[in-house]
Amino acid sequence: MFRIKTPVYFLLLIISSFFSINSFAFELPKEFMSLGKKNYSHKEIFKLHNEASLSGDTGNPDEIKTALLSQYSHWKGTQYHLGGTTHKGVDCSALMQHLFNDSLHHPLPRTTFEQIKNGKKVNKDNLQPGDLVFFKTTEADRHVGVYIGDNQFIHASKIEGVTISSLDNQYWVNHYETARRLELMS
Repeated sequence: MFRIKTPVYFLLLIISSFFSINSFAFELPKEFMSLGKKNYSHKEIFKLHNEASLSGDTGNPDEIKTALLSQYSHWKGTQYHLGGTTHKGVDCSALMQHLFNDSLHHPLPRTTFEQIKNGKKVNKDNLQPGDLVFFKTTEADRHVGVYIGDNQFIHASKIEGVTISSLDNQYWVNHYETARRLELMS
């Protein structure tokens, strides 16, 4: 009797594990998303990636956006982890390092304290894809993301992980500090 129950138990365990794999593959309801956030579909991201592969001009704002979104597809949903630098967990400044190095071949320093010293200051009304946007989240802390156009930016959110958010979101409006434009022409 025990010999029959054991294989049936393991078979049920394997079957239930198979079905539970997809139980984590879901999108959060829209109410939990950042105001104005656009969820790029995998089809849109791969289309943008293919378009980026056809051109080497990384100085064009459309090409910069395409290159950044292509790298974003590899990081989307990665959990936030202070000090993290990998797909297991990444913080905002490390994400910027990866996005700029891997998509635009432009190295950045490791911390927001150092990153904010790069490039030229840009008025919020004149943002272009590829501009770093900085936020003063506490008296001692900063947050950084990269502008991609349409008033949206890629960043590593403590709540949502790597995501795209809107600069129109009241939280980001209240904490906006400055933007910096890097020289990205190769």
